[in-house]
Amino acid sequence: MSLRAAALLAQAVVDFCFMLLPRSRPSVTALEKCRLVSHRGEHDNRGRKENTLAAFDTAAAAGVWGIEFDVRWSRDLCPLVIHDPNAKRVFGVDADIAALDAAELRRRLPDIPRLEEVVAAYGGRLHLMVELKPDNLGQTRAKAERLAGIFAGLEAGRDFHFLALASESLTTAEFAGPEACLLVAETDVASQSRRALESGYGGFCAHYLLLGPKLLARHQERGQQLGTGFPASRFCFYRELNRGVDWIFTNRACRLAAIRARLLEQARRETG
Repeated sequence: MSLRAAALLAQAVVDFCFMLLPRSRPSVTALEKCRLVSHRGEHDNRGRKENTLAAFDTAAAAGVWGIEFDVRWSRDLCPLVIHDPNAKRVFGVDADIAALDAAELRRRLPDIPRLEEVVAAYGGRLHLMVELKPDNLGQTRAKAERLAGIFAGLEAGRDFHFLALASESLTTAEFAGPEACLLVAETDVASQSRRALESGYGGFCAHYLLLGPKLLARHQERGQQLGTGFPASRFCFYRELNRGVDWIFTNRACRLAAIRARLLEQARRETG
């Protein structure tokens, strides 16, 4: 079994356990403050591919607050919205993103959006959580100038945040200020948490199982916002809302948005 397959299996087991553990219904205040973020859009990678306009359109239609997506650079420094360095897993085409120019990628892989297309389509009506992926292309200044131009019509922090698994990847986002940057931890939560605090970033994100109460309180005391991923069930969703996290990243955003809407409607009926 591959490392990725083992990780997905472990996550599925954890999700199943949390699904069976009842949680109290969140307060109306918690529901109203809820900020659901659709991770790579609403996708199944069969009929609807991740990180595509179709995936983002579906999330937007469901009333989801924000979308998360990944950015990689073509050889000629065009920012493209795709998670993997190669298009094989999602699109079935063996193409290294950083090895090809944007025009060639558009010809061979028309469903991969350019960053400016996503910002133009959703900026200002959905919150944009933009994860910057590493590469070996260099040219940090040119990348930063390109990003600054694309996001010029939006307000950092209010309309968008940049995310990364390593602080080095956030150097191209310095124009937005550290308050609009978020560090993400996959496993090494303690060191990533410390780095996020020392760097004065706007927040910190980790899997819901890894973001314990002490860590949560530490960042909240420093005025940083918190994001957790990836609740899939109703009870896990309740847990995160009751803990007061700021953002919930999930692959089930449409389902959780529907649950939130039903709870709010039920609360309105109960209060007359």
